[in-house]
Amino acid sequence: MRSREKAFNWLFWSLAMGVVLTGQTGAAEDIRVGTWKTAQTIQPFLYQDFFSGGAAISVFPFTNPADQKTALLAGSLDICGTTLAHAIHSASMGQPVVVVAALCNKCSALVVKKDGPIQQIKDLKGKRIGYVPGTMHEILLRETLKQNGLSADKDVQLMRVDFFDMGTALANGDIDAFLSGEPFPTIAVHNDYGRILSYPYYDESVGTINAGMLVTREMIEKDPERVYRLVAAHAQATEYLRANPDKWLQRAAEFGTPVEILREAAPNMELAWLVDEAYVARAKALGTRMQALGIIAKQPDYEKLFDLSFVKKVQEQRGKTP
Repeated sequence: MRSREKAFNWLFWSLAMGVVLTGQTGAAEDIRVGTWKTAQTIQPFLYQDFFSGGAAISVFPFTNPADQKTALLAGSLDICGTTLAHAIHSASMGQPVVVVAALCNKCSALVVKKDGPIQQIKDLKGKRIGYVPGTMHEILLRETLKQNGLSADKDVQLMRVDFFDMGTALANGDIDAFLSGEPFPTIAVHNDYGRILSYPYYDESVGTINAGMLVTREMIEKDPERVYRLVAAHAQATEYLRANPDKWLQRAAEFGTPVEILREAAPNMELAWLVDEAYVARAKALGTRMQALGIIAKQPDYEKLFDLSFVKKVQEQRGKTP
């Protein structure tokens, strides 16, 4: 974990120094994009193939949305990935962030020991559950427990475990369950020590929304054309990968997860770009749950947090394409 933190510190300060030396953010010759190295957040790695305008696009991998957002607000990135939970949390604190496209849906699962005694959510009472605080997965975990009559603070022991270490912790008996994103749940099943207990999606409220693409309000005001071109590239990359699932998973396997595991995980991963009124309504439902769970103190201004104009323009242009 410490090595990843050192890597981020080096990346953050080198990017920040680049901004200082050039005297501007997102110079015409270079666009900087942040994302994760996962199958469900892969689209930015294809932006260069679809971006119109001739600028060079550099993609920087991160391990969490908070670091991406920090680099974005510092001017070191032009656009980055974010979980919807983190975007809502940031906006509730008044930070000038704007979601301009979806990134992925679904991708989460609650995992227990394959041959363990836990057969339903209520069996988690008194058990140790691995999670990462401040993530979408924490919200889903707390909501899952609440809907099954369990208190996250009194009935279970929540243990902070890095995503990369959850499988080992479960296999070794250090935790009894974990909730995380793909491919870790599928890896646990594939390696025969884990079993999916639940896919924590609630269609009546939050649904399957997960992550989106984030820019600053300043960038929208100063260079809306660049934002549009990035959203257009994102939409094209998403549609290309959805139309070519084998190429999607083969490319994602370059990040280190075997392609056979990605194929098993694929039904629980959904690449996305479209944001509409229904999507925003689900985000509002998520924000309501976050406030009820005490994760945020107040609701953000959703009119400022979401800008649907770029996605709508992409839809219009796609409709005009023969």
